[in-house]
Amino acid sequence: MAAIKTILLVEDNTDDEELARIALEESRIANEVRIARDGAEALECLYPEEGDGSRVMSPPPAVVLLDLKLPKVDGMEVLRRIRADERTRLLPVVVLTSSAEEEDILNSYGLGANSYMRKPVDFDQFHDMVKQFGMYWLLLNEVPYGER
Repeated sequence: MAAIKTILLVEDNTDDEELARIALEESRIANEVRIARDGAEALECLYPEEGDGSRVMSPPPAVVLLDLKLPKVDGMEVLRRIRADERTRLLPVVVLTSSAEEEDILNSYGLGANSYMRKPVDFDQFHDMVKQFGMYWLLLNEVPYGER
């Protein structure tokens, strides 16, 4: 039996975290959601040597939802580290941010983001976006490693 695919949500805003959780639940996406509230926590989840090992995700998440504006280590640096490490180089990373800055979009794709989604302000639009995210990244998308 295949393990349930886990989502790593890297988000420092508790309101946005809660909206994402509600939207996932209401969309009947039953995947486990692990939360990292800053870039350092995200790196601890992905790499055993980054912390005491208590946050490490094994197996790795099916997808990372990554905010850009994070405390401690910003989202661009987290993305850079994910792509630079052989263990996570192919891990799907979706930037989920409020930034509409062209520079952020270009830099995210330049560093290897698989997708860039701007957080809608309206809950219904946010809900629809998360539902579509779940359908694609958790049900339709094929990954080159791990459980299928």
